[in-house]
Amino acid sequence: MISALFAGGITFLIAAGIGWPIVSYLKTQTPGKAISTDQPTAHKDKEGTPTFGGFIIWLPTFVVTAIAVDWITHRSILLPLGMIGATGAVGFLDDLGTLQRGGFTKGLSWRLKLSVLTVFSLIAAFILYYQLDVQSLNVPWLGQYELGPVYIVIAVITIVATTSAVAVTDGLDSLAGGTTLLAFVAYGVIAFIQGQEFVATFAFIIAGANLGFLWYNAYPAKIFMGETGALALGASLAVITLMTGHWLLLPLIGIVFVSEALSNLVQIGYYKLTKGKRLLKRAPLHHHFEELGWKESGIVTRFWVIGFAAAMVGIALAMAVPE
Repeated sequence: MISALFAGGITFLIAAGIGWPIVSYLKTQTPGKAISTDQPTAHKDKEGTPTFGGFIIWLPTFVVTAIAVDWITHRSILLPLGMIGATGAVGFLDDLGTLQRGGFTKGLSWRLKLSVLTVFSLIAAFILYYQLDVQSLNVPWLGQYELGPVYIVIAVITIVATTSAVAVTDGLDSLAGGTTLLAFVAYGVIAFIQGQEFVATFAFIIAGANLGFLWYNAYPAKIFMGETGALALGASLAVITLMTGHWLLLPLIGIVFVSEALSNLVQIGYYKLTKGKRLLKRAPLHHHFEELGWKESGIVTRFWVIGFAAAMVGIALAMAVPE
């Protein structure tokens, strides 16, 4: 655990150090992010803020992982790294489409992103099952169960759902960054309890990089995470979850992501069923609270509090699984 914590702390320092030159460069080289009309009017003040903040997270993550994790012995760590690269590339292309170019332009369609993400998830699921022999479900107080081929379907659903939910959560300054940070720390602790120290180290490395990014993403944000960061955070979190066998706890530890994604789905379903009526003032959930008059920083802080409490309970439940 000592080496894992040191790795996370060093990654934070690197991320915080490279953050400022990256922010400064993006301000001079690219137009800022355009704000969709679907967002609250108060967000218009954010227009022009640089995006691609995911690079502040992923550059130090790859560097420190190459040094701190014995990836020759633990080659399975290449799977979450590969998912970061693949989904981060998709996110980068999506972010390019949301830059200011004489008005709001949309990035990749959700249908296209979902299709590509499903393909990546299938590849990851087959690697987990056939190459890494990961197919377990850990149930608190009951034990561990091997699921067989059905695990492939579960893995695909877990990766796609988690990645999409984290992306939906990325709508307020520090919201997605802070809540994913808590989730990675929780699964880092769980992995260490299991004896998977290399997984714990990797989780803390991402947490440290995320913490460095939050230095610049704190309200009012100097840079946005963008899909470059959000998609890769969600995908890598899902893979780490599956590697620990504690994916059943993910809806609890990631309760903020679940609430945000469900609020979107419920709003869309209600809108279609009632032919134009809205259940929430605006979706996803964080925008609903904005429309109620809550301040952005207050919403984010309260969502962090919920995420922290859920992470503590999740770790406790993971420790309740008999060996």
